[in-house]
Amino acid sequence: MHMKMWRFIFLLLGIALLSLVLMRVDLEAAFAHVQTLGWGIFAILAVYHLAFLADTVSWQLLIKPVRFEWLWFYILWKVRMVGAAVNRITPFVGLGGEPINAILLKRVYGVDYGEGVASLVVAKTANLIALMIFLTIGLIMAIKSGHIPTDYKLAINISFATLLTGITVVFLIQRLKLMSTITDWLSARNLAFGVARALIHIERLDQRLVESYAQDRARFGWAVLMTLANWMLGVLELYLIFWFFENPITVAEAWSIEAVVELVRAAAFFIPAGIGAQEGALILIVAPITGQPPLGLAVALVRRLREFIWILWGGLIGWRYSGTGKIPALLNPGRPQE
Repeated sequence: MHMKMWRFIFLLLGIALLSLVLMRVDLEAAFAHVQTLGWGIFAILAVYHLAFLADTVSWQLLIKPVRFEWLWFYILWKVRMVGAAVNRITPFVGLGGEPINAILLKRVYGVDYGEGVASLVVAKTANLIALMIFLTIGLIMAIKSGHIPTDYKLAINISFATLLTGITVVFLIQRLKLMSTITDWLSARNLAFGVARALIHIERLDQRLVESYAQDRARFGWAVLMTLANWMLGVLELYLIFWFFENPITVAEAWSIEAVVELVRAAAFFIPAGIGAQEGALILIVAPITGQPPLGLAVALVRRLREFIWILWGGLIGWRYSGTGKIPALLNPGRPQE
């Protein structure tokens, strides 16, 4: 079946799930909570922007040559904004925007494809490692708090174990250069045709990844910390939303909620933007904490609003890039502008 057809099917699945969620929650009460947010929406957007800036710093630490310059940071932020807009409307755990990032870096700023892809792979790995640290602490707090219904604990544990295994495998493949090993094995047995050219690129990518993990450990460690700050700012965002809703919760409860939601989003990676899954997860975990299921939906609506704003913002930057073909002289002083 064609990929576009699968995307359409997954989108319909998400819409059906969302419809089921909306049918079981008091919509009027949820919208009443949203209305109490008022000017607080700007505080929510500010916190989310800080999280995005932290994510950009993480990428800046990992892309070579390392440049601690405001102009370079601004460029990476803009490219990241475009990729994020694509990520939010495509499935597969937010990977849809990564190729866009690499293409923009190459076509507009002259960054080698190999370096662009490698830096994005390492940045994604740092993000996943930080996510596992974040989820481990958050899920322990959620399970010990008793807010997770017993029927869902097994599913959550299985999902977490599966995600942890997958991330570990991905990291080991990169760290042990298994891609090159597998390709060499296929080539030696004539099981892969036209593999020579691909092998060169794979070996370069493997070498670049090993450098990041073995030789640039300090920068990789800081990158993980910055992405962990990104996840922690998500906790702050939740805390503020409930505070503006005049239904305050503790930081531990906000962490528990965020951990459950992110785990569900990861499990529902095939649904574009996690439609329905995010809303259902928020209602599931918020209801036992506050005793008000509509609050969970209200939080989901606020988050959808800021996602919509980010999609528009990233789309606008992408539209401006569509007519860009020049490489700034500040980034390439030795290369004349076209």
